[in-house]
Amino acid sequence: MLETVFASLYKRGGIRLNDSIITIEGLHKSFKIYKKDEGLLSSLRGYWGRKGKSILAVDGIDLKVQKGEIRGLIGPNGAGKSTTIKIMSGILHPDEGKVEIMGMTPWKDRKRYVKNLGVLFGQKSQLNWDLPAVDTFALHREMYGIGMAKYRERIAYFGELLNISEIMYKPVRLLSLGERMKCELVCALLHEPALIFLDEPTIGLDIISKQTIRNFIKRTNQDMRTTFIVTTHDVSDLEDLCDKVTIINKGTVVFDDTMQSLGSYFRDRKIIDVSFRELVPLDRLEDYKVLSYQALTAKIEVQLGEKDIKQYMSEIFDCYPIKDINISNIRIEDVIKHIYSA
Repeated sequence: MLETVFASLYKRGGIRLNDSIITIEGLHKSFKIYKKDEGLLSSLRGYWGRKGKSILAVDGIDLKVQKGEIRGLIGPNGAGKSTTIKIMSGILHPDEGKVEIMGMTPWKDRKRYVKNLGVLFGQKSQLNWDLPAVDTFALHREMYGIGMAKYRERIAYFGELLNISEIMYKPVRLLSLGERMKCELVCALLHEPALIFLDEPTIGLDIISKQTIRNFIKRTNQDMRTTFIVTTHDVSDLEDLCDKVTIINKGTVVFDDTMQSLGSYFRDRKIIDVSFRELVPLDRLEDYKVLSYQALTAKIEVQLGEKDIKQYMSEIFDCYPIKDINISNIRIEDVIKHIYSA
């Protein structure tokens, strides 16, 4: 039933299935900032002219996202990802470049575009603090012209999936952070948009609430083919939700590939966790790059090349009293840190 409704939504919005939902080419955006010195004299001088300089926030970004995809969009603070999201939302106009989303230009086809768009910002709320969340849902029903029968069907669907059938009738101020975020998701999805921007959707949540939100996003993506753009600093969100990730740094795309490729970014490096049967002094490990050490355990990093992993393993077993050993790839967190700093 919901898949049929969603397919009709695509038809009404003039969106074709099995096509790219986002196409961005050569995106540039700069801002002019003004510097003011301290003191009254500096303020008076500002009336006759201010000194300013142009800052390039987005520098030639190219991006393509397919319908039904969950794409991670990440980068360090000040990298340009927020500016990119605002341009994709139609809030900002770029200086140069092509932006086509769902067959529309966000800032030109504003009214038709936002009917097919949903947003959730982890630190901003659409809910009225003193009213039950269901009152905000009803307001959204009027705003988006959702029929009563369809509205009730969607509320029942979301209520069961997120387990909020009772809490949606409580004043928002009485809800926990996790409960509020579930209701925020309903606000973003109530009109069944084709595209949703999620900014830090699990920020501040406990482990169980995070997993509930992630499961809901994956279920909605599967059932309704909704496309999600997820910006987050939580690597677990990327690993659990995203097949592909785009990393922006200093206004440009520095990585755009699958999570699997990101995980194997350092294919020639391995992490070996070793447990010893007896005390092994740190100086006996001087031939290796030791990442962490305790008397009976050590974490070392090895570089594959002249030696393969079998040779390293044989060497370690011959030289040390091994109790247990584990081999893994470089952590995704460390890969992302490397890309950020490169």
